[in-house]
Amino acid sequence: MKEYDVIIIGGGVTGAGVARDCAMRGLSTLLLERGDIADGASGRNHGLLHSGARYAVNDPEGARECIVENRILRHIASGCVEQTEGLFITLPEDSLEYQAQFVGKCRAAGIDAKAIDPKEALRMEPSVNPSLIGAVVVPDASVDPFRLVSANILDARLHGAEILTRHSVEGFIKEGVTIMGVKARDLSTGELKQFRAHYTINAAGIWGAGIAAMAGVRIGMLPAKGSLLVFGHRVNNMVINRCRKPSNADILVPGDVVCVIGTTSDKVPFEECDNMKVTPEEVKLLLEEGSKLAPGLASTRILRAYAGVRPLVADDSDPSGRSVSRGIVLLDHAKRDGIYGLVSITGGKLTTYRLMAEMTTDLICEKMSKNVRCTTALEPLPGSKGVRPSGQGLGSLAAFHRHGEDESKMDKDSEVLCECENVTRAEIAYAVRELGVKDMNDLRRRTRIGMGTCQGGFCMKKVAAALSEELGDGSKAEEFEMQYARERWKGMRPVMWGETLREAEYMRKMHAKK
Repeated sequence: MKEYDVIIIGGGVTGAGVARDCAMRGLSTLLLERGDIADGASGRNHGLLHSGARYAVNDPEGARECIVENRILRHIASGCVEQTEGLFITLPEDSLEYQAQFVGKCRAAGIDAKAIDPKEALRMEPSVNPSLIGAVVVPDASVDPFRLVSANILDARLHGAEILTRHSVEGFIKEGVTIMGVKARDLSTGELKQFRAHYTINAAGIWGAGIAAMAGVRIGMLPAKGSLLVFGHRVNNMVINRCRKPSNADILVPGDVVCVIGTTSDKVPFEECDNMKVTPEEVKLLLEEGSKLAPGLASTRILRAYAGVRPLVADDSDPSGRSVSRGIVLLDHAKRDGIYGLVSITGGKLTTYRLMAEMTTDLICEKMSKNVRCTTALEPLPGSKGVRPSGQGLGSLAAFHRHGEDESKMDKDSEVLCECENVTRAEIAYAVRELGVKDMNDLRRRTRIGMGTCQGGFCMKKVAAALSEELGDGSKAEEFEMQYARERWKGMRPVMWGETLREAEYMRKMHAKK
């Protein structure tokens, strides 16, 4: 049985970042994910690269962390980041006094925040509410979370890490008070496997509480559901925020050809975390509040709704949850609980994932007496290295941003199957061959197929057929098509009315079994 230096549990952005950092420092690394990469909160957020401005008033430390990591990610992950910049707007029902406090706190945290005339804000972002009475420009940006996770996973592999998806951790290999490895079930075969390591890192997000419980330790987590809406067109080009205390639906983020309004925040039971549903009431709230940021949203087609679960960490002494933290929480269970060989990393934000990985890997290297410097803030991710794609056309450029220099392994004359996201048949073949894609949802996370304006309506038949052929079983095409339609349908149900309902019915008729 092979023994690793580290086993990482969780294939979200934090786990992917830890795998990359560990591998780059020469540690033999294994990452286990029960589903697919970016399957949890990392793939269910609004895609904001925080400047830290949102946290400047109430969480100065978090704000400073965000602005530092914002600058780093603009460099190392430029292929995943769109430098939109951001506006915080004050509406008549808000307070200009809060705006003044906000600007001062931003500057104190090292964030370049500049108050501008409302007319200038309207010139910079024509979609913004013309009733605004104040505006502040901040260095927010848009980031593709799927692309970011995939790039970290790819770089981890390039540095020797092993990545196993569809492996669900069911227990630990324990000797006395020391964790020696994990027991994981291969969900594809049903086989129960054992993997040994000097250290195990729990990076499973909200599910990390259950992982810790298997080791006999407790992490006080409170699942917080956040619902979001995706609109069929890119209404805004800058990130638009509401300049007030954090509340529901106070941010509109542009991304690729769409835009996303978010988010709500409601505590939910752990048993609901695997099956988040957006309610019509949440959709109504998001649409009403979002239209105050950009009135054009009220007449823009809504593509779908979705929800993620934030891993909020609460102080054990406060079961009511009033002392909930959204900061980074790194737990050395040897010091905290007397359980050796186990470390948990949780909390934080998408923007601070790299810092979280650095902190975690620093701790592991200290325990292993390895004096190896972290270089993840300096080395660009695949697809962000400043080289040019080897092929011509939008298909090659899109594939380059998604897969970096591996784009050169794809046929340059391949047919484009998904026109919204410019995914070619060659990219699908590459995803099957190199990225372990087994179904349509895996493919969506690796290539963004079906995530554009038509939501797969006009390409899913062609894509399902191509995927089944690449997997060597052409008979699975219909199964893949229905699997994808069911997954997309879940997010569409809460937003079906008017023209959206008409289009949904049209798509249903197109793809219904004859």
